[in-house]
Amino acid sequence: MDQITFHHDTVLSDVHLLLPNTRHLMTRLNNVGQPVFISKFKILSDAERRDNCDGVRGLKETEKYEDKGTEEDKCLGDKQREDTDKDGEGGVEPLLDEDGDLDVTHRPKRDLGEISRESVCPVILHQSESVLGDDEEVDEDEKNSKDAIKIEHTMATPLEDVGKQVWRGAFLLADFILSEPDTFSGATVLELGAGTGVTSIVMSTLAKTVYCTDVGVDLLSMCERNVSLNRHLMEPTGGDVKVRQLDWLQHDLCTDADEEFSWTEEEVADMFDNTRFIIAADVCYDDELTDGLFRTLYKLCSSFNRTCTVYISIEKRMNFTLRHLDVSCEAYDHFRHCLSQLQDLQDGCCSFTVTQLQTDFSQFLLYERIEHLELWKVTSVPLHHHPPQTESKPG
Repeated sequence: MDQITFHHDTVLSDVHLLLPNTRHLMTRLNNVGQPVFISKFKILSDAERRDNCDGVRGLKETEKYEDKGTEEDKCLGDKQREDTDKDGEGGVEPLLDEDGDLDVTHRPKRDLGEISRESVCPVILHQSESVLGDDEEVDEDEKNSKDAIKIEHTMATPLEDVGKQVWRGAFLLADFILSEPDTFSGATVLELGAGTGVTSIVMSTLAKTVYCTDVGVDLLSMCERNVSLNRHLMEPTGGDVKVRQLDWLQHDLCTDADEEFSWTEEEVADMFDNTRFIIAADVCYDDELTDGLFRTLYKLCSSFNRTCTVYISIEKRMNFTLRHLDVSCEAYDHFRHCLSQLQDLQDGCCSFTVTQLQTDFSQFLLYERIEHLELWKVTSVPLHHHPPQTESKPG
């Protein structure tokens, strides 16, 4: 395979699309035959970090890849502007060829030798199991790197497998976490819909325990591999990431020891007793899943004896629909509707406060922080004390 094949139902993350200068190296095929890439995402140093003053900030590095044009192009442009000025308000007589068609002067083709960026085609280096083996060699320079997160992911997947890609919402939430180190230090955190595990990995550099959850053995295997690849980032603070299965459409946590990524009874009790934060990054793109997310949030928060804070990042994606014959954002609208329902809920168990946060905090990762990226905070406060629900049935 020397290229990515796109189909009518293919979805590609803008993180990959808008990082043309990043070398995404294909390393293997996963258990369902999808090509798996590995990419490094640099954590910006203090000197490289830029404050987001205008609300939209991103890939300044791409400026060096802009086509500056040749001197001949610039001279041609100057001449065209002079002709325009002479004829007043742009009334330039168009140039026609011998057949009377508009004669368009094209920019001269550049010599391929002038292009500094290498042409990169994905190449399969080896095919292996999804879980990192104990005997697999890791380059010491990469292992000890403190300024980059190494992530395995897929690209150009069907909608049902978008969790295997890296999305901007995960980077936005990761930026927020890194900008609030005191808030999350030593905490127990639950992530819902973790995908490749980027946000959980970042959280583990501050928190004590992170329960990194999603559904699907293949996805969770990729997530666990990513945790292993970045274990050195957690070592300074002693943070721990536990990759576990949590299906929003199921009623109970799986504690069957024969199932992969199942919970132990001790982990279930710890999660209910000590979780202070719940996080979710870019998981509201399907109405049924969004409903399942909010049902899960309500069930969890109503089982806690303490205040719990939920942070949800989302990208407001615009689509043209035939039903409206206009641009709309139905998935986002449904998400906002669920937020309103949660805040208006009065069941005597707990109260919810919903706040949209500003996204002007520092940017630690390289991506385009567009204005449609949002961060929401939901605070759950119990109205009375009750024992946590620690019992669960085998899945």
